[in-house]
Amino acid sequence: MKKSEVFEVTYHKYLGQIADVDLNSRAGILGGTVQDDALVIPFYGEPHRVSKEGVFNASGQEATFAVSVLLCCYVLQCPETEPEPGEWVTYREFKDAGPLTSYFTSNTNKIIETTFAGQVDMLKSACREMGAIAVEAPAFDVACIFQMLPRLPVFFRFNDRDDMFPAQTSILFRQSAEQHIDMECLAIGGTYLTGLLIKNQK
Repeated sequence: MKKSEVFEVTYHKYLGQIADVDLNSRAGILGGTVQDDALVIPFYGEPHRVSKEGVFNASGQEATFAVSVLLCCYVLQCPETEPEPGEWVTYREFKDAGPLTSYFTSNTNKIIETTFAGQVDMLKSACREMGAIAVEAPAFDVACIFQMLPRLPVFFRFNDRDDMFPAQTSILFRQSAEQHIDMECLAIGGTYLTGLLIKNQK
């Protein structure tokens, strides 16, 4: 079965489960708002409506299956109380990340390094375009915080290539991320960030 077909099957299963969820009770913990029987959740700044009818973006179009699965997982895996954020950690440091670590690295760090090596100003512009918050980190050429989901910030760091080293990227999440979504969805969120950075480069 193709990846897209797997996402579609999972998505429809999740919608059936969301039909039995009290969205109002989860809105506060998830950082969303309830509007007309749907939970509105920003995903990298773009509001998405999640309900038993489906997941729709700000334009009213149905979100891709991958994004839809991620947002449904965020709603369904909602913890009873908002957990402590914990330390910043890399994807591979999560206990269940093992099988997907190579996929994550190939589709995030490596693509970003290849795309933006020698293009720091372009990367900074893309980050600003996405509303990232710059972080003071003298050891890095670019350091900023993206908000994947209301409770899932992403700490992005990049060092450009020089005479001795190739470009290097690190993408960090709070330890609490694993309490909000599973590792496959966290990987989806990371690869989506990569796509947005490339899309917003100028």
